[in-house]
Amino acid sequence: METNSILETIQMISEEKLDIRTITMGISLFDCIDSDGEKARQKIYNKLMTKAKNLVKVADQIESEYGIPIVNKRISVTPISLIAAASGDKDYVAYAKTMDKAATELGIDLIGGFSALVQKGYQSGDVKLIQSIPRALTETSRVCGSVNVGSTRSGINLDAVGQMGQVVKDLAKVDPVNCMSLVIFANAVEDNPFMAGAFHGVGEADCVINVGISGPGVVKSALEHVKGQPIDVVSETIKKTTFKVTRMGQFVGDLASKALGVPFGIVDLSLAPTPNEGDSVAEILEEIGLESVGAPGTTAALALLNDAVKKGGVMACEHVGGLSGAFIPVSEDAEMIRAVTAGNLNIEKLEAMTAVCSVGLDMIAIPGDTTAETISGMIADEAAIGVINNKTTAVRIIPATGKKVGDEVEFGGLFGKAPVMAVNTNSPANFIHRGGRIPAPIHSFKN
Repeated sequence: METNSILETIQMISEEKLDIRTITMGISLFDCIDSDGEKARQKIYNKLMTKAKNLVKVADQIESEYGIPIVNKRISVTPISLIAAASGDKDYVAYAKTMDKAATELGIDLIGGFSALVQKGYQSGDVKLIQSIPRALTETSRVCGSVNVGSTRSGINLDAVGQMGQVVKDLAKVDPVNCMSLVIFANAVEDNPFMAGAFHGVGEADCVINVGISGPGVVKSALEHVKGQPIDVVSETIKKTTFKVTRMGQFVGDLASKALGVPFGIVDLSLAPTPNEGDSVAEILEEIGLESVGAPGTTAALALLNDAVKKGGVMACEHVGGLSGAFIPVSEDAEMIRAVTAGNLNIEKLEAMTAVCSVGLDMIAIPGDTTAETISGMIADEAAIGVINNKTTAVRIIPATGKKVGDEVEFGGLFGKAPVMAVNTNSPANFIHRGGRIPAPIHSFKN
């Protein structure tokens, strides 16, 4: 490496909060299937403990040797609804506890894959898993769950949308913070290293290493040097910056892959903010020229950012995957929190922004008395944006029990805090209760 490149990377890490947000090991559990649920869970535990036994140690060694912060070490597994379906178990809470036990003993931060894929309908395992979600995520501390309710090829399962609105409400009754661990997707990807939506897809290898890298502060710093320049220059600057960041992600992924003897999967270059000052996606949008995120032009600026990030990442690494783009989680972005508090950003504008960013309505606190049907309506809207635009969208919202608009919910750590946002109170109940499946869009027929 050239000396100036080394110095530039050191500055990105020390001053601009560049980090490897996660090293995620994806593990297939198909060889753990058993008609005896207890035997299946023992196989799952044994495989997790065997495959991931050195994950934390290797990540710590890389961090120590190269000075690159690796914030999280995580595992994703095959959707449990597929693995547990062969058993006679009536609910799958015990599977979540097995995952949690292994993650705790391994020193893993989070484990994802308590998941179901129901975009076109339910199999028996899906029904049991979804019914188990409130208890499973309440009685564990490291397990994350997700449900895919729609896809461009299949349309939207409105029955599942309706059910998930109630699941979110049930989860929030015990503790609203539990809702951080559940994501409802459309067009979920199989190699996402980020939580809470990570699962190991059915088309993936037996075991792989995926890397999620972040660095909003690096992009903002680069844009400070092109103030007043044409928007083409802004795009090119973002692209060049993300190229450099992605190269570091691939470097770390290759090191981890070789040390663990596991194939390297993908780098997910997602600008994922944290509550720390200077680590904000909203600040990038404001550096592009907005007085405040939420102003007219916000969606266009975000579209430019998301596209330039993807272009830079693809140029830097032959295997870019996951979500790769810009995340806009309200609670995890200090500047976005300020915009909401000041009245400059509302849920309707956030929904418009999700049409052009990497995910969807993420880490948003809403009044605790919001109905299950209203939550389902929000899920349906996000799924429609994803299905029609052939992109991943998601909903991770937190009904803040006992709180009203303007109050705050504290999550702590990387998850920050969220101001409770107003929700349109007109009811979509009659629409949601129709059930059935919204057909796939006409442009989904590619063959």
